[in-house]
Amino acid sequence: MRARAATVGDLEALFRDLSKRISDEYAAAGKDSKIAYDNLMMNLKEGRAHALVQGEKTVAIIAWHEHSDAADTLFAAQEDFFSAATVRFCKRHIRHIQALAGNLPIHSRSWLQRPDVAKWFRIIGYVERGQENGANLFELPPAPAA
Repeated sequence: MRARAATVGDLEALFRDLSKRISDEYAAAGKDSKIAYDNLMMNLKEGRAHALVQGEKTVAIIAWHEHSDAADTLFAAQEDFFSAATVRFCKRHIRHIQALAGNLPIHSRSWLQRPDVAKWFRIIGYVERGQENGANLFELPPAPAA
């Protein structure tokens, strides 16, 4: 797996075959896939979206937006994304995104009460920070100074 700057084509291809668990996540958040697509497109146009590519196929897009105290993530994926190998890749790549965002804490949210989601975040290095607007808030603390 590798990451590169996301393109409009990546976003369009991804949303033609969006994972059911991601669609369920959007619905639980009170959003539909059109709103998620538009939010990802905005970040893509601002240069804050990476395509996660397996072979030659884009299987996910992660985007981020910095605020004063943290960087929030947006995410979309196809079912092919969800495997042990991608978790290992994401553990490294989220630290790269964090460096691009000035080593701010990274905030990610999940509206679904799935134990595999919480486990995935823990493996990557996130800490659960409780509830925020009906979502479980996960935070990746800043990377230690080298």
